[in-house]
Amino acid sequence: MSPMITSILILNLATGTIITMASFHWLLAWMGLELNTLAILPIISKSHHPRATEASTKYFLTQAAASALILFSSVMNAQTTGQWSILQLEDPLAQTLLTMALAMKLGLAPAHFWLPEVLQGSSFKTGLIIITWQKLAPMTLLLLTWNQASMLTLTMMGSLSVIVGGLGGLNQTQLRKIIAFSSIAHLGWMATIITKSNKLALLNLTMYILISAPMMLSLIFSSTKTTQDLTTTWTTSPMLAPLTMMTLLSLGGLPPLSGFMPKWLTLEELLTQNMALLATVLAMSTLLSLFFYLRLSYSLSVTMSPSPTKISSKWRLKPDTSALPLSITLPPSILALPLTPLMKP
Repeated sequence: MSPMITSILILNLATGTIITMASFHWLLAWMGLELNTLAILPIISKSHHPRATEASTKYFLTQAAASALILFSSVMNAQTTGQWSILQLEDPLAQTLLTMALAMKLGLAPAHFWLPEVLQGSSFKTGLIIITWQKLAPMTLLLLTWNQASMLTLTMMGSLSVIVGGLGGLNQTQLRKIIAFSSIAHLGWMATIITKSNKLALLNLTMYILISAPMMLSLIFSSTKTTQDLTTTWTTSPMLAPLTMMTLLSLGGLPPLSGFMPKWLTLEELLTQNMALLATVLAMSTLLSLFFYLRLSYSLSVTMSPSPTKISSKWRLKPDTSALPLSITLPPSILALPLTPLMKP
């Protein structure tokens, strides 16, 4: 794919998201989502591999079905209320349909089956776009309708997503599928808290993007695709290995790293609103995600002090500069916990 075509697709990708985020009319929001979907499809299938073609087909079918549900719910609400404003979603059936459609677009359980398969068939650069930028438009619509969406549906889908995300990543060896199930679990946290505190949901989304981006970039720089590849990261990039390990632990929510902050504040808010059972379910389920992050971190740390007689130091042949691009994005992803008092709503 030529650089000009890639630039046009990325420009359309950004334009679609901005249109959705800036719109207060359902048709404009729908047009932005469609433009976003059509722009990402050639990017997913640009390698011309059968897995990439399959991934782009699955992504198109899922997103098209979700967009049709959004359009149907907006038409139903317009028939009831006589207006197309996003902020005036009053029909109960339209609220439930919109919640389910946005959950399908995001990849919340039980509509999550497309996300691991699409991510596995895509490259890491495309996967970075899917798990970060592509979540902005649907999450914006959820944040705009947080006080009108179906609270029961979002809470059930959110808690189920945290459980499924933790269980699904346990038996995976492909890093892209592990990242996909991690994304499902993090989206579950956002969906659970969004009807109780939209500010905390926005904080969850921000921290998730700030942590996921440097993690994906580090995997791209080290050309790591499986858990077995992690064991050789130190020999090729000694600076990148400990940074990747800390980012993985932060994504798992291990204190005192930054990923612990949104989970801590979310559990505190749930306990404040007398939802101790839900908070317990989320806390116990996130331990499953933390387990496979610890397993990945162990794969990295086991070779960080190798015996010189067993492992050749390939990195000594040239200076290691692979970790330098992460110097800007990494500190917020692992060192933001002291800012917790400023983040409380």
